[in-house]
Amino acid sequence: MNSNRLRLISRQFEGFEASFAVQAEHFEKLTGWQVDREFEEIHRLYDRMVTGEEAASGTHDLFLCVTDWLPEAIQKGLLLPLDELLSEDPPEGWPEAWASSMQGLQTGKDGSIYGLAYHDGPEMFIYRGDLFDDPLEQEDFAKRFGYPLQVPATWSQFIDIAHFFTRPDAGMYGALTASFPDGHNNVYDFLIHLWSRGGDLLTKDWKAAFHQTAGQEALQFMVDLIHKHQVVPIEALDMDSVRSGHYFAQGGIAMMWNWAGFAAVAEMPGMSKIAGKVRTGLIPRGDGPQGIHMSLNIYWVLAIAAGSKNRHMAYQFIKETASAKMDKATSLCGGNGTRLSTWRDQEVRKQFPYYEHLETVHRNVKSPLPIPEYPAINEVLSQMVDDAMRLRAPVQEALTHAAEQVDNILARAGYCG
Repeated sequence: MNSNRLRLISRQFEGFEASFAVQAEHFEKLTGWQVDREFEEIHRLYDRMVTGEEAASGTHDLFLCVTDWLPEAIQKGLLLPLDELLSEDPPEGWPEAWASSMQGLQTGKDGSIYGLAYHDGPEMFIYRGDLFDDPLEQEDFAKRFGYPLQVPATWSQFIDIAHFFTRPDAGMYGALTASFPDGHNNVYDFLIHLWSRGGDLLTKDWKAAFHQTAGQEALQFMVDLIHKHQVVPIEALDMDSVRSGHYFAQGGIAMMWNWAGFAAVAEMPGMSKIAGKVRTGLIPRGDGPQGIHMSLNIYWVLAIAAGSKNRHMAYQFIKETASAKMDKATSLCGGNGTRLSTWRDQEVRKQFPYYEHLETVHRNVKSPLPIPEYPAINEVLSQMVDDAMRLRAPVQEALTHAAEQVDNILARAGYCG
């Protein structure tokens, strides 16, 4: 391998391709080192780098890894700890320049840090502000439902508004989901609905809890959006988060919950038909007394693959990419920077107003289980959601079967009360 060349692998996403292009050009001018970039579909990325342990093979120096995969990758020795490098040559402003929610998930059980946050979620409520502000729409909605048209506080209000804006003959639907079974948004959507209704994934003694009442309500709600209420186009069953984000940007959807980065996509000139019309807010809460506004905290970290032969220069790229200037570039290219300075930057906020809400959203977030077995559990949940969404199994049957599988995974791994 050319000693003046680094190899990076990332998830496929236009925002990542654009931001890494800017950052690679900056790094080459600074050091003379080129950064070759490869972008892979998310499932395939996990299969190659973690399941197939390609991160240890020497084929790549840098691995953009989502936090869900980190416990397994760390346990398998696929990533290098950065503690010594961070101590000797820290990035600009380390660690105070990042919110605490951007520092915890890449810390292993051994206390070592295995990557720096590169791209943040979180999931947010994203909607067409022009539709919600239209006086005629407001008048019609109030007549029909008896309360003002505004950002829905609860999931029942979300359904009302979705019904109101669903006009298939006009090419308009009230809502959109990313329901493709890639173990990504279809699972995260279920977790958000579960948590927002006061439910839990597991009990305190490591038994499945997601099949109980809150989980039943959550999964049934997701199924009903498409099949009962018909406020989400059926095509959403084959949309991942990226495709749904682009679909929303074409103007035929009134609202969705999705990663904040897709509010950025909807503001990108030339890519969106609704630039300047997009707003964000808190994801609705469950209607019962346990209901809470909740979002999901996962993020992508830039890590050094254990097989890298260019570890020093790989760290230098991570360090440079984590600078205030390059983190801001991530945001301006359509990703989500992770530094507080980026979240508070006036130029970023002017182009992408949702940054005003990021710190607020991060005050009430949960993350998937930080255990090596979580990817296997995630696959079970993905199959469960897809079976229910495609009507292959009734909601309760899908939940019960998945709960049994999760209990078996945890029992085999030795988890107990």
